[in-house]
Amino acid sequence: MHQYLRAIGFSDKMTRKELDTMLKKMILENDRNDVVKQEDGSAFVEISKKFGPNIGIILCGEVDKDGFHQDYYFPYLEGETVSTKESLIIEQSGDGNTYSGACEDPRVGVTLIFYLQNAAALKRITMQEEFRKKEQDTILTALSLEGKILLPVYQNSMQMAYERESASKRKDLLADARKGNAEAIESLTLEDMDTYSMISKRIQNEDVFSIVETFFMPYGMECDKYQILGRILEYQEIENEYTKEKLYQMTVECNDIILKVCMNSKDLLGEPERGRRFKGIVWLQGRVQF
Repeated sequence: MHQYLRAIGFSDKMTRKELDTMLKKMILENDRNDVVKQEDGSAFVEISKKFGPNIGIILCGEVDKDGFHQDYYFPYLEGETVSTKESLIIEQSGDGNTYSGACEDPRVGVTLIFYLQNAAALKRITMQEEFRKKEQDTILTALSLEGKILLPVYQNSMQMAYERESASKRKDLLADARKGNAEAIESLTLEDMDTYSMISKRIQNEDVFSIVETFFMPYGMECDKYQILGRILEYQEIENEYTKEKLYQMTVECNDIILKVCMNSKDLLGEPERGRRFKGIVWLQGRVQF
């Protein structure tokens, strides 16, 4: 059973029989199904059912002459804002069913790896190698089982303008450094040394979260799990229509990347408000606009 069902409002443990009954009902009563014919004559089917605003379960499997065969299912969160436009590499998992996407976004500093939501759309693409060379719009979302709300770091308008200018400059330097520009590499090295020196002095008298305003870093052994700290741009309190559990959906800006996060209110420490910060461990998902 998928552990992140809790993040979309299924916190009470369902028995295998109850879950199977719900999934079978999804096959007959769903909001959307996407069918893709495969080379072996069978068809890949992606069935989705909403259980509240922007949340639901996607069930995937194959249909052949013997009927429908379930492969896997997962909870999902829909987003509206494009998070990154970098070129992607999409690889199939070891079991041959699910897919993961990866992109190098200079704003983060690490390779962004996410669980692909729309596998059926990918299967429709015949020119796979051609696709890999193109930049694609990707909408990132995240489900969380653990998080807390932190107060914001105070900044005046001049400081905010300086931060935006510095971030834009660093993004350009990283792009040049990737191309082998020696001056850009040297500038980034000096900048990192200055940052290290500044943090070493301030950490003696300040809390780390008053110095580090936002971060995006890998967490644990799973490649699509991250620990993030970001500013809450807006939030919404919703309800799972099936279980009536209260959930929070937050639009978070993290390292200039905007993504929507959903979690059960039982697992969030603190009250979300616009301007405050969210810190938590998330499972990253992505929907690629093929």
